[in-house]
Amino acid sequence: MKQFLDIDPASAVPIWRQIEDGVRRLVVSGRLEPGAPVLSVRELSRTLRVNPATVSKAYQLLTNAGLLEVRRGEGTFVAELDEEQLASERRSLLAGGANTFVDLARDLGATRKEALEILRNSWVQSTEGGRE
Repeated sequence: MKQFLDIDPASAVPIWRQIEDGVRRLVVSGRLEPGAPVLSVRELSRTLRVNPATVSKAYQLLTNAGLLEVRRGEGTFVAELDEEQLASERRSLLAGGANTFVDLARDLGATRKEALEILRNSWVQSTEGGRE
């Protein structure tokens, strides 16, 4: 899982939130499949070089949200989510990213038209072959 999680200790975003958001993205994107085990708190904290309490907080929030499930004596696993739950999580993650983009655009004095044009161009450039 480490290869998929990007943690930036210099970021203003708390590390537990970075872990939580990273795991959410992995689950919603399907890179962590339902039923798949996740690293233990100790393993992930050692791998990321963060305090185990930090990983534990992220895992607890993900468990409370229904994205992870703890099986006593076995470990922590990705929960089985239905399509509606996945769609809801995807919308939530996209909304968070959109809010960040809108805040940046407004801070820079961009117009709505300019921001939407940049978003559209970015989408086109990042898709395979530049197709929409």
